[in-house]
Amino acid sequence: MGVRRAVDIVLDIARRKGEKKIYTYGQLIHNPQTIELLEKRGIVAVSSIDDIDGGVVVIRAHGISPDERKRIKKKSSVLIDATCPKVARVQGIIKKHAEKGYFVIIIGDSEHPEVSGLLGYAGSKGTVIADEWEISELPEMRNVCVVAQTTQNSKHFDFIAHKIKKRFPDAIIFNTICDSTERRQAEVEAMTGEMDAMIIVGGKNSANTQRLAEISREKGMLSFHIETAEELKNIDLKGAERIGVSAGASTPNWITDSVVDYLTFNKRARKRKLKWLYNSLILCVQTDLYSALGAASLTAASMFVQGEMPAVISMLIAAFYVYAIHTINRLQDRYLGRITGGFRDETYVRHRSGYMAVAVSALIFAMMLSMAVGVSSFLSLFVLSLLGMLYNIVVFPGSMKLKRLRDIPGSKNIFMAAAWAVVTAVIPVLETKPEFSVSMIFAFIFVFSIVFVKSAFSDLVDVQSDRLVGRETIPVVIGEQKVRELIKGISVALACSIFLFTAVRLVPFIGLALMVPVFYIWICLELYDKKAQFSSAALEGLFGTSYIIAGASTAFFYLCMRVVP
Repeated sequence: MGVRRAVDIVLDIARRKGEKKIYTYGQLIHNPQTIELLEKRGIVAVSSIDDIDGGVVVIRAHGISPDERKRIKKKSSVLIDATCPKVARVQGIIKKHAEKGYFVIIIGDSEHPEVSGLLGYAGSKGTVIADEWEISELPEMRNVCVVAQTTQNSKHFDFIAHKIKKRFPDAIIFNTICDSTERRQAEVEAMTGEMDAMIIVGGKNSANTQRLAEISREKGMLSFHIETAEELKNIDLKGAERIGVSAGASTPNWITDSVVDYLTFNKRARKRKLKWLYNSLILCVQTDLYSALGAASLTAASMFVQGEMPAVISMLIAAFYVYAIHTINRLQDRYLGRITGGFRDETYVRHRSGYMAVAVSALIFAMMLSMAVGVSSFLSLFVLSLLGMLYNIVVFPGSMKLKRLRDIPGSKNIFMAAAWAVVTAVIPVLETKPEFSVSMIFAFIFVFSIVFVKSAFSDLVDVQSDRLVGRETIPVVIGEQKVRELIKGISVALACSIFLFTAVRLVPFIGLALMVPVFYIWICLELYDKKAQFSSAALEGLFGTSYIIAGASTAFFYLCMRVVP
């Protein structure tokens, strides 16, 4: 919690820093990949206060001593305190009891920056203990206060605290280990009894990640501490059928996801059918083929709702067009490739020219098919394509921070949803229904809403990496909680609209079938809110399935209506 909070604070500052330099006193996070991205954002980590030359200085989650704080204030123009609240609590305990005359014993690693900062609050009335033998070297004392480094091993702390209590019966013991740390340690301990091997993901210099690896090894488990999925290529896991994965508090989500994806892709050799099915699904999600299938399904649903039989050619137009615009937009994204281990970026960067050729071919094919349908369809798709090009080119003056329409926060979600709605709900019926109807407007609203919700959800999943590279998505600008509320609000409004439009017979009764994908969206949100363990690719696939469910549910409803008079 503390590390992520500190990173979020410094990235919010980076968004509006202007010309000010941003320093962090010490590395903000014990993760090399994240440090590299922060450096690209102009956030400089300094190990000495003498290296600070004005600007904004951010105190990292580990905290600092009172003396260091005074010295930094003299060197900086602005001081931002990103000390973890759990660490700040320990600082308060130490300061309070030191002032009352207690001698403070910190159970932890004396070389760790958090412990160095904590010791500063004890003044001359404190020490650090890491091993049992050090207790016997302490002088006789009456008033003793014991605290823990927040990332300490829980069992080790209990053992040392018990020995201190024996030596100093009146000692006051405060278990200040972070509850998140304790929970991760308990999870690893529980998994070791069920797994054949454990993979611990996180920086090699991260204390809490090292503790997780230690706990796993102490249980006799085959354990590997890695920083990226790339390291798994050199690890032999042939004899391990069940592999547990845990990550340190400072490990970015996308790195953990890439490890899970790698293991899933490569550790199901004995279940070849399941492996083939899962790998094919993930590949479709990664390459936007799943989005194309979703567009075809939404076209079918929209045509059913407008009283038309789905036309294969209309579904193909939507599929090819959606695949093309999604792929081209990704390849033109200036942030592409900045996230090492991102589930989609790696393959797009490696085969950029190939993907671009396929995407352009898909767009041309969509235009040719629309021409075969009719002039109105072709012109509509042509204009839509021109607007898509306008979205990606520089249209604002060079002096402005925003250069393209795509640079406007939230514009991607709106433009994408509108494009999907036009190509799946409007163009398929233009030749037979040239005038706007209530059912067309209803279909447009449905597609726009469900695509906007899915797009916002994808941004919610990727918010951590988006913040790091500087991509200003809706969750980055308004916050994750507000985006959750927005998604839930839109889905509720959509459900009410479906019910009302069908109840007053503004759209055919088959429109009620569209309640099924809305319910499915609520299920996905519940899974996400409950922190269900899915990778980014799996979550993207799960939410994208709502489009396919829309087409399937309306088709099933139509068949039932045909069978039952």
